[in-house]
Amino acid sequence: MRIDPTLLDDLEWRGLVAHSTDLDALRDALGQGSVKFYVGFDPTAPSLHMGHLVQILTARRLQEAGHTPYALVGGATGMIGDPKEAGERIMNAAETVQEWVGRVRGQIEPFLSFEGDNAATMVNNLDWTAPMSTIDFLRDIGKHFPVNRMLARDVVKSRLESGISYTEFSYVLLQSMDYLELHRQHGVTLQFGGSDQWGNLTAGVELIRRTESAKVHAIATPLMTRADGTKYGKTDGGALWLDPEMLSPYAFHQFWLNAEDVKIGELLRVFTFLSHEEIEALEARHAERPFLREGQKVLADEVTTLVHGADETEQAKAAAAALFGGGELSGLAGATLGAALREAGAIEVSSGAELPSVVDLLVETGLARSRGEARRTITEGGAYLNNHRVEDPEQVPTADDLLGGTWLVLRRGKKNFAGVEVR
Repeated sequence: MRIDPTLLDDLEWRGLVAHSTDLDALRDALGQGSVKFYVGFDPTAPSLHMGHLVQILTARRLQEAGHTPYALVGGATGMIGDPKEAGERIMNAAETVQEWVGRVRGQIEPFLSFEGDNAATMVNNLDWTAPMSTIDFLRDIGKHFPVNRMLARDVVKSRLESGISYTEFSYVLLQSMDYLELHRQHGVTLQFGGSDQWGNLTAGVELIRRTESAKVHAIATPLMTRADGTKYGKTDGGALWLDPEMLSPYAFHQFWLNAEDVKIGELLRVFTFLSHEEIEALEARHAERPFLREGQKVLADEVTTLVHGADETEQAKAAAAALFGGGELSGLAGATLGAALREAGAIEVSSGAELPSVVDLLVETGLARSRGEARRTITEGGAYLNNHRVEDPEQVPTADDLLGGTWLVLRRGKKNFAGVEVR
């Protein structure tokens, strides 16, 4: 097995090391052989999102450098959830959490290799948490956690006035026990996660020091933020989900296409496997001619392909081109077209004896403010139905115009379009 001695240098260059316990010691360990590491994911929702993707791709980087991943899906911790500053989490039913465990596992597995000398292993912390009695948990784990140190954690301090349950207060014990169990059972010596998990990561390191007299490692990746400091991972409709049923590949691709110019270099480093030379050359070209948006296009293509595959990426690109008049709409898959139009804004109309006129549809979709404005748009040559210019203000779409038997695409000018779903 080949160990890449430049791994930590690459992680630092990509900005993926925000905190570490002992970077020099970790560098030595990573250079001496395959290090067993783990990263955990709590199934507190039916899908992972952009923030989790940072961890998944970091795990892949470590495995490709010769190290051995343990991907933990928290069937136990997912029933509690890490404390949030905003307030107490809603507890999901045990059956729901276990269903989400399977979904989350399915999203992680394609990114790792489960064959070879450093094959990945999937684990569920419910396997060692469920059989443990409360007395054993308190005696064997709880006694190693001074309450004053737990109270000093930032998230706990922020919740003391409004209130925090003992359940959430104790979450750090469960996550620390995960590290201890994986260290004992499999020889895991490195854990990583987001920088918001740093208190939990170091608590696990300390628990292993106290119970096993062993030195292990932890690193934290930075939280991704926009240029104004607000967190990434949120779109107008919610989180940037990895599940294509919760966020279409088209919408996912569009998110990256709309990335801020100032963040392009950072996002390319964190979310793609392009080489240093490729990224630096792309950054230079992007800085010189940002209006071409080359950086965004490469970023969107690379990340969408990683998450959804090359075919979905090509469909998303074809949909965007066709909707803006640069391609043939009839060649798009119905699911892709529907997702793109719902993302842009679509209305529903009933499939009665006759569909509304183009004039009426322009008004109903919001592309025109009035019937008079709609007529003027058509007369001036600025209205399109399925990318064909509308010449007649009285035109009424027919069943033959329906794309995939369901959709009409209306466009005003070059950039404003909307969908009509005929039901």
